[in-house]
Amino acid sequence: QVQLVESGGDLVQPGGSLRLSCVAAGGIFSVYTMGWYRQAPGKQRELVASIRSSGWTTFADSVKGRFTISRDNAKNTVYLQMNSLKAEDTAVYYCNARRAGLAPDSGFWGQGTQVTVSS
Repeated sequence: QVQLVESGGDLVQPGGSLRLSCVAAGGIFSVYTMGWYRQAPGKQRELVASIRSSGWTTFADSVKGRFTISRDNAKNTVYLQMNSLKAEDTAVYYCNARRAGLAPDSGFWGQGTQVTVSS
């Protein structure tokens, strides 16, 4: 069992930046593929970015060039650096941990952290 706790969500103006953190407890963090997902009101949850145990990263087209994902295995933490934020980035952001090759819903989820981009 892996427990995930996200933090860093906030209200920010368009063009601003935020860094989300997700700390994992339990399991072997370094072997997990870690992902950030988001869900806006009335929309399905979508992948924002993921990082494999190897360090390989993937990003949604909508955030490429603006967001970066990184992990610190010594701290059991994955980060999402969000720059040039837009109103459409407003959502609840969820952290996910899963074994490679498995679907996200076969892994573990955090409780979510709210990001609101508004002037």
